[in-house]
Amino acid sequence: MIVYGDYLYPHALMATEDAPPVLMAFGHTHLLSDKNFAIVGARNCSAVGVKLASALARDMGQAGYIISSGMARGIDTAVHEGALSSGTIAVLAGGIDVIYPRENARLYEAIKERGLIISEMPMGTQPTARHFPRRNRIISGLASGLLVVEATHKSGSLITARLALEQGREVFAVPGSPMDPRAKGPNDLIRQGAVLVENTEHILEVLRMMEDQTISEPQYDLFDAPYSPPPEEGDLDHIRDALRDKLSYTAVPIDDLIRMLELTPAEVQSVLLELEIAGEIKRYPGNRVAFC
Repeated sequence: MIVYGDYLYPHALMATEDAPPVLMAFGHTHLLSDKNFAIVGARNCSAVGVKLASALARDMGQAGYIISSGMARGIDTAVHEGALSSGTIAVLAGGIDVIYPRENARLYEAIKERGLIISEMPMGTQPTARHFPRRNRIISGLASGLLVVEATHKSGSLITARLALEQGREVFAVPGSPMDPRAKGPNDLIRQGAVLVENTEHILEVLRMMEDQTISEPQYDLFDAPYSPPPEEGDLDHIRDALRDKLSYTAVPIDDLIRMLELTPAEVQSVLLELEIAGEIKRYPGNRVAFC
């Protein structure tokens, strides 16, 4: 059991808005601290898709990435098999002790012995349709990027790609023939801006650029910050009116309110605290607020 905030909990997943509070794990948990890349695709896949997915997973593993996928039949299975020697993480929709699909029993045991199996569901939970989107957000949340190999227009792989975009991950896609319905999903992603992938180097080229960029805040001397006096009562009336005008029943990040109103964090937080105590607003995960 790995709890949110634990040193084993993957930092990339911890940074997502709806990170699971607990992960259950079988296998080598140190894989969670390594660089991760996700590959997903169709269950009903082509022989070419299986071969390509396995080769890309193997090559990305040799390049130093732990490969994650959902252990579904088809592309996911090929991905895990290709990355088994370098390290792979299987994210399950049910409990980590529930093998699904059953034909992947041997693969399950191999990953358990040489890789890692994780899930947010309690042990013994049988996977149902509503569990798979929850699983997909973990697959994308673990990774720095996500590749879709084959996917129909309304497949779960496209849901994973959408979640990856919402989490700020880079999305990659393998193009295919317009005559093949399994290529419609990746082709649509490419048309919307996903990175077109024909070989591993196309992926690594983008990931290297991402690694060169820092996402950390500038480090200032926090003990040398200028004194910020509390706002005057007259100013608070103006801020209350401005905040009420911007708030709605849909949660909005507090940082956005600070930017839009061009106020200091102290001013905004003071008024939000008043409104919260008065029962006018409610706080939500992700540092967001909305009217009750």
